Parts: sequence; C-alpha cells; structure tokens
Amino acid sequence: MPQNGAGTKFCLACGWKLLLKERYRAIKPLGQGGFGRTFLAVDEDKPSQPRCVIKQFLPQAQGTSTLQKAAELFNQEAIRLDELGQHPQIPDLLAYFSQDNQQYLVQEFIEGQDLARELASCGPFPEAQIRALLDNLLPVLQFVHQHHVIHRDIKPENIIRRQSDKQLFLVDFGASKVATGTALAQPGTVIGSMGYVPPEQTLGRAVFASDLYSLGVTCIHLLTGMHPFDLFDGSEGAWVWRQALRSPISDRLASILDKMLESAINRRYQSAAEILKDLHPQTPPAPVKPQKPMAPAPPPPSPAKSQPAATKYGSGIDNELAELKSELLGSPSPKKPIPKAASSNAGSASAAKTKSQIDHELEEIKSQFLGSKNPKQPPSN
Repeated sequence: MPQNGAGTKFCLACGWKLLLKERYRAIKPLGQGGFGRTFLAVDEDKPSQPRCVIKQFLPQAQGTSTLQKAAELFNQEAIRLDELGQHPQIPDLLAYFSQDNQQYLVQEFIEGQDLARELASCGPFPEAQIRALLDNLLPVLQFVHQHHVIHRDIKPENIIRRQSDKQLFLVDFGASKVATGTALAQPGTVIGSMGYVPPEQTLGRAVFASDLYSLGVTCIHLLTGMHPFDLFDGSEGAWVWRQALRSPISDRLASILDKMLESAINRRYQSAAEILKDLHPQTPPAPVKPQKPMAPAPPPPSPAKSQPAATKYGSGIDNELAELKSELLGSPSPKKPIPKAASSNAGSASAAKTKSQIDHELEEIKSQFLGSKNPKQPPSN
C-alpha cells in the first residue's frame, strides 16, 4: 500500500505488521512462482539500511501432500543457502523464520539483472560472452557439486549479472537436492523448468551431470535468442541449434556444447572440471624445425682447443729443426776475440751458451710456427 509512509510499523489499510522480525521492511514485489513470492526489502536494523530479498512461502498448488512437499523444499532452500552462501557468487542467507503462520527467508540482494532480461535487451550473446559465462559459472557449479548439492533449475532467469562488477551469481536453490548415495538411487521430485531439464531429471533421477545439461541449454538459448523448444527436433530426437546461429562460432565451443547436451548421461560431461579442461586446452609446444646439416668447422686457433702439433703435422718439423741445429753447431758464427788468459776457462761456458742460445732460437721458431703463446724463456747467464 503506497500510502504507508517510511517508519510506519502497521499497514494503515489492514493493520498488518510491515516489519518482519522487527527489522526487514518490504519495498516492492520482485516476482512470484509456484512456491512463493519475493520482495525487495531493506534491513532497518543496520545503520546503512542495506537492501535484501524477502522470500515468502506461498504455494499455489493444492493438496496436503503437495503442500507438505512444497514446505519441505522451502526449508531445504534455506538449508542450502546457509551452506553454500559462503561462495562469493551465491547469495548469502541472512535469516530464516516463521511469523504469523507464514514462512520467510531473507537473503542477500544482488543488484543487477538476470540473463533472460539481458538477452531481451541486448540480443543474442557472441561466442566470447558465452565463453566468459562458462568460465564464470563452472567453478560455482563445481563448488555446489562438491557440497553434494544438485541445483536442478539452471536457466537464464536464475543467473544474475551484478551491476557493480559484472560478476555472475547463481540464485534460486528452491529446487536443489542433496545428492547422497541413497538419494541418487531413489527417484525424486520431478522439478525444473521445461526445456532446460535433461531426460533423467524428468524421471526424477537428477545427477550432477543434469546441471551441466541445463547450463548447456542455457548457453544455446543465449547464443541463438530462441527458446529451447525451438532448438530441438522432436522427430529426430536431436538438437538443431547450430542452424539457428546468427553468427558462426568456433568448432571447439560447438563441440563442447554438443557434449553438454548429450541425452545419454554416459556420453555427457560428468563434471564442471572436464568442461573447463576442454575449454582451455594446454597449448602444445611448437614443433622443432629440422635444420640443414652444417659442414664441420675448422679447428679454432687456440692451442687449448686445437690438436697437438705432433698429431696434426707429424714429426717433420722436429726433424727439420734438428738438422738446422746441427748445421748451426757445426759452423759457428764468428766471435769477438777473447783474451788468451781467459780462453781456456771460458771455452766450455761459451760453447754451452752458444748451444743454449741456438736451442732458444729454435724453440721460438717452433712456437711461432705452431702458434704457441708462451715460448720458453732463454736460460739466464
């Protein structure tokens, strides 16, 4: 009732309490489904008065067993949100209570719009946006499945893009199911949105791969802008979504989506991690190009890396130097006159000196020929 002003605690028209738990005030309705309706609200118990969402249990179905099942699902949603709300892309549960014989849960408000409205306003998604959606949501599904929960109602309306940072959120766990060994072995409630549910879920036997199927249907709906009913050929029992594409996509993404949409569970992806692996395959190393054989390089001039002279040239140079030495010793060069008194004592020393000088000179010749950097020093007088 719009005439109820700010701060009013009771409706001026009917006298009904306007605050839940003396703190949550509904502002406007957001939507209504088979199990209840939701309202945008503020938390007046906090100084900043942050926005939140109130979900009221208000089933439309009749019958005792149906109402009992609906109440059970509503209670389960609160439990799931309490467990899964720790993930940054799942709304946090703020409160769960009963008031005036009505059940309520209050959860975090994600300011933004769901992908169904985004599709209506912006048109079909390009490939890059679908890849970004898978990169963003598959880790969330992996987290949900690790907590043994199957969402069972993945569709564009239950994916919200937050306005502040464009982060995607998975919402509405009202249809979720705990996937224990016993629960998976027994048929459960047939639940989910028509067109998005896989064959096994229509039989009440949802598994983790059922969520991957629903996410695949969501992707082809966003790619084509067409409802899933229009993308499936019932007479052939096959998806025909490729023919409805307005712009082509890569074969890799198309193959991934086809595998997500397999009707047989054993041919479908079994985990979100498998899809991420195919979506981002490791780049193989570039093949090494064969090179032409190169001619052997000549030996470097450095004596440390070159072959020994005797091995490389044989003993020829040593023979030639020996002959040159004998010729020099056989015909010594003229010498300066030596005093007679000293001639007898200096004869042997002079011969030795002459021989050592010849050896030194020959050694220098040999080292220069062989490229030696450290010839022997002449002996000292």
